Amino acid sequence: MTDRPLTQPTPDLQQQLAWQRRMLEIRLFEEKVQELFQQGLIQGTTHLCQGQEAVSVGAVSALRPDDYLTITYRGHGHALARGMAMESAFAELMGRRAGCCGGVGGSMHLTDFSRGLIGSFAIIGAGLSVAVGAALSAKLRGTDQAAIAFFGDGATNIGTFHEALNMAAVWRTPTVFVIENNLYGEYTPLKETTAVEDLARRADAHGIPGTIVDGQDILAVNAAVSTALERARSGGGPTLIEMKTYRFRGHSRTDPAKYRPAGELDKWLERDPIALFGRHLEENGHASSQELAELRTAVQLDVDAAADRAAESPFPTLEEIVDYVYAA
Repeated sequence: MTDRPLTQPTPDLQQQLAWQRRMLEIRLFEEKVQELFQQGLIQGTTHLCQGQEAVSVGAVSALRPDDYLTITYRGHGHALARGMAMESAFAELMGRRAGCCGGVGGSMHLTDFSRGLIGSFAIIGAGLSVAVGAALSAKLRGTDQAAIAFFGDGATNIGTFHEALNMAAVWRTPTVFVIENNLYGEYTPLKETTAVEDLARRADAHGIPGTIVDGQDILAVNAAVSTALERARSGGGPTLIEMKTYRFRGHSRTDPAKYRPAGELDKWLERDPIALFGRHLEENGHASSQELAELRTAVQLDVDAAADRAAESPFPTLEEIVDYVYAA
């Protein structure tokens, strides 16, 4: 197990600027989702990822177009990072026909096989074994594709986690397991449910590398995942990566997160991944504070326009919904 940053070539300027824009898109998309939910335009529940954008963008940008990924119900950021259009994602959350799943999946089921996004799972840990299966299929077909599974800290306490890691280790499947450790399993602090502070230590039991990464640092995230993917493609087998991160909002929809100790949120807001990377861009002469402010304004306009277009899409008909339930 290592907690040292893994070195990779620094992305070029255009890539870094694209990362900043994508993180802003995710942040402002999620803020808009909360607004739409409060307006009654999104039914059911939502689980937002403000504060975790560096994990989504840094990790997903390390993937190739033909790789696979599985995500969780807190997966809007991963889907957008993978290239899903905001309009398609908004429409899915609103239950509209223009959504990525025709409006029948909703917030917890953003899926797009054309992008290798083979599942967004509401069941804790369900995507782990699916990612291992996708990676195994690549190995059996003789390709050098890889699969990445995103999951929360709470998923490391269920049987599927250990079963998936054991199977991937034994069969040396090209799988990268990414824990988004935001310190809470729903409403319960990790320290009250888990005996180890560093979840990456659990890799030791399965004989695979375990790496701890600052999940608020997009450069560190990208470097760690790139290294793990390179190992996976070369036949080295799976890697477990623990991203130390934090969600700025509560678990879901109207959760005010009053269970957090005083000052904890403020501490993590000081390590806002978007602000951190913005300062990096400024300090290296890649963007001025004015340019970053203008970028945020432009992204906000794009988000608002995408939501407006999505709201114009019709709802799926009953006949269309039934097509996804029954097979002829």
